Amino acid sequence: MSRFDVQARRSFYTGLRDVLPTMVATSVWALVTGIALVKSGLTVGMSVLMTVLVYAGSAQLTALPLIVSGAPLWLVFAAACVVNIRFVIFGAALHPYFRHFSRRRRLLLGYLSGDIVFVLFMQRYADARDKGTRDQLWYFVGVIVPGWLSWQACSLLGIYMGSGVPASWSLDYAAILALLAIIIPLITTRPMAISLCAAAVAAWFGQGLPLRLGLVAAVIAGVAAGVAAERQARKRPPARPRWRRRIAALLRRLG
Repeated sequence: MSRFDVQARRSFYTGLRDVLPTMVATSVWALVTGIALVKSGLTVGMSVLMTVLVYAGSAQLTALPLIVSGAPLWLVFAAACVVNIRFVIFGAALHPYFRHFSRRRRLLLGYLSGDIVFVLFMQRYADARDKGTRDQLWYFVGVIVPGWLSWQACSLLGIYMGSGVPASWSLDYAAILALLAIIIPLITTRPMAISLCAAAVAAWFGQGLPLRLGLVAAVIAGVAAGVAAERQARKRPPARPRWRRRIAALLRRLG
C-alpha cells in the first residue's frame, strides 16, 4: 500500500470519527422530517423523491406548508432558497479546497455537504497553508458519506412509519431538541451567539406570520446579525492578555 493510500485512509477515518458524535441528533432530525413529509399529505413516492433530491431538512419543512396550502411554485422555491442561502456562503468558503476538480465532481460534493460538514471541515482546515490536498478531500469524504447515508436511512424510515405515528406525539418538540443538540456545541464565538439570539428572537415574534414566513425572517435576521457582529469584531483591536496590560500599566507608572 502506497503512502498516499495510507494517508487517504487515515484522513477518511478521521472525518468519520469526527462526524459520528453528531449523527444521533441529525438522525432524529431526519426521522422527524420524514414523518412530517407523509403527515403533510404527500404520497410515499413524492416524499422519497423530495428527501433524496433536496437533502435539506430545513428547506423541506419550510416548503411543506406552502405546498399544502397551494402556494405558487415561485414562492415555494423562493422560501427554500432563502432558508438555504447559507450554502452559498459555505460553497464560496470551500471553493479554494476543491476548485481543481471538474464541475461535475464539485456539484456532487456540494450536494452531499451540509451544515455539520462545513463546520467540521473548516474547524480542521480553515488555517491550512495548502488548500486542495489529498488528505483534505478524503477527510471531507469521510464526513459527507456517513452523514448522507444516515440522513437518508432515517428519513426513509420516517416516511414509511409516518402513517402509523399517533397525532398526539410531540414530534415538533423532538425536532427542536435534536436541533439544539446540533447547534449548541457549535456556538464558540460571540458572532455565532449573537446570530443565534437574533434568529431566535425573530422566530419568536414571527410565529404569527402566514406560510411559516417567520422561519424566513429568522434566517435573514440571524445572517444579518452574524455578519454585523463579525465585522465589528474585526474592526476592534485584539485585547491583550491581562498580565500584559498589568505590565504595561506598571511600566507607565515607573516611567
